[in-house]
Amino acid sequence: MNTDIEKLFKDNVIGHPAGLFVLFFTEMWERFSFYGMRILLVLFLTAPMISDNPGWEWPREHALSLIGTYASLLYLTPIIGGYIADRFTGYKWAVIIGCFIMTLGHASMAVETPFALYLGLAFLVIGTGFFKPNITSMISEMYKGKESKKDGAYTIFYMGVNAGAFFGMMLCGYLAENLGWSYGFGLAGIFMFLGMLQFWLAKDLFGKIGEKPSVVKEAELQQDLRDEANAGGEKKEVEEKPNPFTQLDMVLIVLSSLGGLLYLFNDPMSKVGDINILDFKVGALDGSNFTVLLALAMFLYLIVSRISRYSKIVRDRIIAVSIFGIFTVFFFAAFEQSLGSMTIFARDYTARELAGNSALVFKIIDLILTVGPLAVITWVLYLLFKKTYSKIPYSNIILALAFIFLWGIVIWKIDREFSQDTTEVGASWFGILNSFFIISLAPFFSKWWESKYNPSAAMKYGLGLILLGVGFGILAFGTVGIPSGAQTASVSMMFLILAYLFHTMGELCLSPVGLSYLSKLVPGRMIGFMFGIWYLAIAIGQKAAGTMGGMIDKISEEYSLGTFFLIFALVPAGVGFVSIVLNPLLKKLMHGVR
Repeated sequence: MNTDIEKLFKDNVIGHPAGLFVLFFTEMWERFSFYGMRILLVLFLTAPMISDNPGWEWPREHALSLIGTYASLLYLTPIIGGYIADRFTGYKWAVIIGCFIMTLGHASMAVETPFALYLGLAFLVIGTGFFKPNITSMISEMYKGKESKKDGAYTIFYMGVNAGAFFGMMLCGYLAENLGWSYGFGLAGIFMFLGMLQFWLAKDLFGKIGEKPSVVKEAELQQDLRDEANAGGEKKEVEEKPNPFTQLDMVLIVLSSLGGLLYLFNDPMSKVGDINILDFKVGALDGSNFTVLLALAMFLYLIVSRISRYSKIVRDRIIAVSIFGIFTVFFFAAFEQSLGSMTIFARDYTARELAGNSALVFKIIDLILTVGPLAVITWVLYLLFKKTYSKIPYSNIILALAFIFLWGIVIWKIDREFSQDTTEVGASWFGILNSFFIISLAPFFSKWWESKYNPSAAMKYGLGLILLGVGFGILAFGTVGIPSGAQTASVSMMFLILAYLFHTMGELCLSPVGLSYLSKLVPGRMIGFMFGIWYLAIAIGQKAAGTMGGMIDKISEEYSLGTFFLIFALVPAGVGFVSIVLNPLLKKLMHGVR
């Protein structure tokens, strides 16, 4: 394996192996298709049937219920996909399988029938399960023995994630809103297919890296679990108690998982299809609430019972991780409104028609935002082409064709916009702001974390949640004049742009550090289980985002749209202040881990 790693590092592109950039572009096209489709989904489902670009005119609550379940499942299937890759397929073939299944999903979405929609979403959920955990695992395996370069590798890879999201939302959204929904869904599928082809044709570049199932040795994951035994500084080894999964543990895992899945599927089925498989009552609780509470109770018992098997230091650190997990649920329940209620706000309540100088200024900004990043990534493609053409020529040809196609769409879009006197900013356009702000601000936050002013974990979480609340506070202020029950309005775009700015700063404070602290705090023998718990926390947040976002009409009619956004301002900010108040306690529970 070391031989394969050394071979990869001989073909350097800006200081990193060429294989990293094959993964970079594979991830870029996957994120292009994923975010390009995702931003369209709520717009397509809720668009009026009688319009220039008719949708299905679903009630917002129904659309966001389905989207919440879909988004939640995307964070659950990677747990299974990672297990299958570790035991059977290996990372490389898991990525290829995931790309192929997702390509089928996007192709199905372009048909625009109910059956094709549900089938497409199912394929995307399954494909993401194979793809998401294993492409990052390939990077980790590729940099074994090169740990000093790993942070830089993941930073480059993260840029591919955001570049794909940026162009996917911009171009799929533009085609869908101006030509028709099937064009947007279809474009996402085309680039997913091209991404799969270029990776498959380049797979031999990696040698045996990611090809055979590799079992992660516990020794590689063990942490320093030493504790100060006395004031004199003598250190004492902290022993861990044996903790295999018991039969009761397995029963609790299965039952709590089934309960959660029943709720996830039943929620949209009962709203969209009027099929309620949990149509019963237990006292004052309906079937859905009872099932969720029962699953949660079993799951909490499982966590508590496992924590109790460890020594005090390990137990305290796992408790700290669990508290951060709760904060994570609150964060994503509000942050993921970008997928639902904020996209609806952009379409129905934002003044998006521009004329004269305003239109010209926007077109120039949009031109710079589009051409600048694309030119940089094309230059990276050129560097990769020079290093690897003789080794993976067909992969490079596919990649070149993909970029020619991408540049063609961009040039067509720019020419179309500048040939018109007025312009209407697409509702999907605002989705690119998060990726743009991440790319712009990430270096500043990275420098902050590396400085002597680096805040503690609890302070980062608190700041992230408060910034998220500030963003929703701006939206609440901007919607003060909208009367109760109004279905349309013309609020300035600046409120939405500022909201995305503060939300992104909140994300940079919280999201990247979560998994980092988990890996530092959790003992090796429990790290796989806790990673699953972490993704579960995000999945719960995703579903909560869909459920809460679906209440936009009800709250707007009874109170106001401003009240709806004010709730999302106060709750995260309040939880953020709780995190700051708990900072001394959490520091104590972390036992010196920073």
